[in-house]
Amino acid sequence: MKVAVTGATGFLGVGVVQGLLSRGHQVHVLARDVPKALEKLPPGVTGAPYDTRTPVSPEALAGAEAVLHLAGEPVAQRWNHDAKQRIHDSRVRGTRMLVEAVKAAGTVKRFVSASAIGYYGGAREAEPLTEESSPGDDFLARVCMAWEAEAWRAREANLTTAVVRMGVVLHPQGGALHKMLPPFRIGAGGPVGNGRQYVSWIHREDAQALLCFVLENTSREGPFNATAPEPVTNAAFAHALGHALGRPSLIHVPAFVVKAAMGEMAKVVLEGQRVLPSRAQEAGFTFRFPEVEGALRHLLA
Repeated sequence: MKVAVTGATGFLGVGVVQGLLSRGHQVHVLARDVPKALEKLPPGVTGAPYDTRTPVSPEALAGAEAVLHLAGEPVAQRWNHDAKQRIHDSRVRGTRMLVEAVKAAGTVKRFVSASAIGYYGGAREAEPLTEESSPGDDFLARVCMAWEAEAWRAREANLTTAVVRMGVVLHPQGGALHKMLPPFRIGAGGPVGNGRQYVSWIHREDAQALLCFVLENTSREGPFNATAPEPVTNAAFAHALGHALGRPSLIHVPAFVVKAAMGEMAKVVLEGQRVLPSRAQEAGFTFRFPEVEGALRHLLA
């Protein structure tokens, strides 16, 4: 089928596009700078202009039968008023305008939007969280709820709709692991805060494969958690990372240091969540990297 993808050149997008092409799909990307985006993608991909801040023309979808929506302002930054507004608007308003175009286009039958496990909120300690668990009530949870609400509006046009709640995606080229590597490589890494908070991680290859899997399973609707089956505590993650690098992981990072560096966003790191991919496993998705030691060894080999 022909799939329109937003966020195609982002941390997840390039691999997702490659995965869709390898499965025999046509890929059409929606990007702010189309020529620049196409330079980063394999031959045969087409494109049209897209900006999360402005309305989208239905013609930009170019007859797509499915849409995979990955675009949005990065969450991993210091949260001030302006950053929080950008995070909210790029996801909530951006999704709203995309869904309006999807509904008007008349060709799209499947809509899949990224979301985040921030939906469940912080301070849930060791509580196992599945797709059936209640949402949280902090900033990121409220953004995710509003973001998903806009995605669900695709159902008004009888599109089968799913959201994929992304966990902590691991790859040395970006995201949390990229930021953690420098101190760990010099032997200065270790647990953050009390170390008991859970890290609901996923290898980037599994995250990309799961997005493609959900998109292709067109009869399956609702939320899917994109996290590995075995979340670990922050202390266990630090130990596994140190072990993979052949370095000690004993230097504790106090909570006040994280708060000073990250501001309000420190809650995400210090509270954590224990999120399980129940619906992905029920649907038959197989994780290549189900446990953190093997995932980190593969990523850092």
